[in-house]
This record gives sequence, C-alpha cells and structure tokens, in this order.
Amino acid sequence: MQPKPGTLARAHGSTRVADTPRHGARGEHAYRRLRDAIRQGELKPGQRIMEIEMADWLRVSRTPVRDAIRRLEAEGMLRHEPRNGLVVASLDRQAVMELYVMRETLEGTAARLCARHASDMEVMDLVELVERERGLQGNVEALPRHNRLFHEAIHRGAHNRYLEKSLAAVNDSMGLLGNPLMLLPHRAQAALDEHADIARAIERRDPEAADEAARRHVRAAQRERLKRLFPESES
Repeated sequence: MQPKPGTLARAHGSTRVADTPRHGARGEHAYRRLRDAIRQGELKPGQRIMEIEMADWLRVSRTPVRDAIRRLEAEGMLRHEPRNGLVVASLDRQAVMELYVMRETLEGTAARLCARHASDMEVMDLVELVERERGLQGNVEALPRHNRLFHEAIHRGAHNRYLEKSLAAVNDSMGLLGNPLMLLPHRAQAALDEHADIARAIERRDPEAADEAARRHVRAAQRERLKRLFPESES
C-alpha cells in the first residue's frame, strides 16, 4: 500500500528537518537517502515511489530526486511495473539465487586476495573484529552493523578497488531481501563461527582456504534466506 503523503517525513522525524545539502551535493544526498531507506526496509518491496513525495520528504527539488531514481533503477533497486508505475523492486527465487551466486564469487575472491595482500595490521584488525563479535551475541542492534564492518575489512584488505565497487553494488541489492539474518540468534552464532574460519585462513595467509571459507559462509546464508523467503519451495 502506498503511504499517504507526509508519512515518510513523520516516520523520520529529525531526519527530514536536518540540514539540507547544498546544491552540488543534493543529487548524491537524495540517492544515498533513498538507497538507505530501501536497504533498511523503510521503503518496502512493491511500494510505489512518487517523485514529488520523495522530494518533499528529502526537502529538495524534484531534479535531484529524479537523478537518484535513475541511478536506483540502473542498479535494479527500483523498477517500473504495469499499472503500478515506479516501485521498489522485489526479487523472485531465481533472482535471489543469482544474487547469492554473485555474492559467493565476490566474497570468495575478496577473502582470497585479502589473504595475499592485507597488511599485518589489517589482519590483526580482522582477528580483533571476530573477538569483538563474540561479545556482541544477542545484541540485535549491534550485530548487523558489526557484520558489515567485518566484511568491509576483508574487502579493503583485498586491495582491489574494482572488486570493492562490485561488492558494494551486490550489497546494495542484498538490501532488497529484508531484515538482516544476523537478527536470528542461531544464524548469528553460526556466522560467528564462519567468520572465525575466514579470519584464521587469512591470518595463515592461505588464499585457498580463505576463499572456500568465505564461500561456505555465503552458501549458509543463502540457505537460511531461501528458507525464510520461500518456505513452501524449501519444504
């Protein structure tokens, strides 16, 4: 159901009345704000997107919103549907499978390159992130954020700017899948063990083992996600 005009503004409270970016930054601001709203579930799959309402919410003109919408369409986060117009994209089972195939390939490659190219300090930081994660079990607010920090540390440690850009694009699309799996206690515990395996392989400077550990981690997340999104198919 399309929210009434002003609903988003009320939901975000102080976000709407924050300082409006200057003209040169408004397009980027609109893009990031809409992208984050989709990733965080504030704008839900199937929800209709009205250019004028988004401009009112962000307190910018329609031009930067239009530019942001074009970018999000190109990235697959928005799409046009017959009779409904522009909506937040939703993914069918095949699309979810394809998305995880790409994530597995990229995360495996990132872990492999991290094992080869990360500095000793970067490896130490990665191991420390795993130890910190142990103390965050049960903290549903901190765990999803910490999970991003762990994966981003691997991405940076790979020292490949093009790989980082590809991973960022895939992770944007992951936002269409709903709530983070780290909110599930059993998945958070399993992810901790999987993160530890990845970090140990990187610490040993074993690219093959790091690649395989990262791929196992993504496949485990895929199985859990499919069970939650398509329970009838998985049963």
